[in-house]
Amino acid sequence: MFYRWQDIKSKIKSLRSLKVRLFLLLLLVGLIPSCFMQYGILQNYESRAVSVRTSEVQAQLKIIANHLITYNYLQDPSSPVINAELEQLSNLYGGRVLIISGNLNVVKDTYSISEGKTVISEEVVKCFRGESMSNYDRELGYIEMTIPISETVGESQAAGNAAGTGQVKEVVRGVMLISISCDTIHKTMDILRNKANILLLIMMLVIFGCALLLVNFMVKPLDKVTASINEVAEGFSDKAISVPDYAETVHIIDAFNKLLGRMKILDDSRQEFVSNVSHELKTPITSMKVLADSLLGQENVPVELYREFMEDIAAEIDRENKIITDLLALVKMDKKVTEMNITEVNMNELTEVILKRLRPIARKRDIEVTFESIRPVKATVDEVKISLVLSNLVENAVKYNKENGWVKVVLDADHQFFTLTVSDSGMGIPREALDHIYERFYRADKSHSREIGGTGLGLAITRSAVLMHRGSIQVESVPDEGTSFTVKIPLTYKM
Repeated sequence: MFYRWQDIKSKIKSLRSLKVRLFLLLLLVGLIPSCFMQYGILQNYESRAVSVRTSEVQAQLKIIANHLITYNYLQDPSSPVINAELEQLSNLYGGRVLIISGNLNVVKDTYSISEGKTVISEEVVKCFRGESMSNYDRELGYIEMTIPISETVGESQAAGNAAGTGQVKEVVRGVMLISISCDTIHKTMDILRNKANILLLIMMLVIFGCALLLVNFMVKPLDKVTASINEVAEGFSDKAISVPDYAETVHIIDAFNKLLGRMKILDDSRQEFVSNVSHELKTPITSMKVLADSLLGQENVPVELYREFMEDIAAEIDRENKIITDLLALVKMDKKVTEMNITEVNMNELTEVILKRLRPIARKRDIEVTFESIRPVKATVDEVKISLVLSNLVENAVKYNKENGWVKVVLDADHQFFTLTVSDSGMGIPREALDHIYERFYRADKSHSREIGGTGLGLAITRSAVLMHRGSIQVESVPDEGTSFTVKIPLTYKM
């Protein structure tokens, strides 16, 4: 269905307002009450559980307090019955029980730490005055309480007079100080919290489901934009999409236009690549054709000239073969799924082997190639591809160097990556060319590169091999002073 622009604008404005109201409503009705409900349930359970546990333990402590008086435990704490009860209580609640006599000495400690010591604390002193205490520490996860150990006696007896008056009075003989664990309460709270989180997750899924339905409803008036995009996709148009005042589709249109721009760049790059390949492959063939026609157009060609021309033809064939080999290597590395023959490689030994092979080439121009190994390095890499990286960088450093120059290779590593730095004293790379050196067939100085040789694919192959190892390559160069390439690759290859 197609809409006029004004109809679309009014529809989008109404849909935008509806979307805001609906999302706010779903938020208020769904998530906020659920969060309050979760908090209220957990707090209510915790408070209730602590209260029940406290009452339960206090009841048992009062019974044990009576037994302490009956067995005269404060004077003789050797009663096996009382000790068994105290140990059982301590084990049952995962806590610690202290029996404190009237002179504030610890008669019994179920942890056997403070026995015989004097305890002076506000809670104990208040308990001797008849004020019991119960305190819940949420952070440490325990309940601490005091229970008086009291005895009913006559008032005269309490005062030390043998003659009783018939009046009775509660006399506090000692204090029981106990701390009990709340692990079971916390575990239950964790279970409740998990269930509440599941409920919240369900509510979120419901909200997202409603939002999805809303989005599906909202995109129906956007057929105009879809039609424009389809025109571009079908090839009927390659112009950027522009929908003035269409606020809801701004991001979609911007993203599509950016994608369209990238596709144009990619297509231009592909056409340029095909043109470069054609040119590079055609040049050696043209040279061979000229040389062959020259031979065929002459009679009684001298053997020396014939041999010279054949050597030139052989050189052009080698050049053609080098271009094709590099192109095949690059095509293989361009595949998204490329086989990687990952093995553990001694990078120090591999570097020495490659430099040993390249040093004779460097000596022809009196270029010194040195290797500095900061530490032994072993890495899990594709040995062939890493060899390509190092060979290409060192070969370029030699080719584009000055007479009597130098090339330095430095190998180092940390706990995650190893780095290879290849520096030279060569002609350097212009600043404006640094962003293009990894492009296929790109040459900063085309005339000089023709004299030196090469296919213009070495750095492209190098960069592809480095990226396949999830690594990075950086370059620093100063014209007429030299160039330095730094390759950084993980020690352990990860798919």
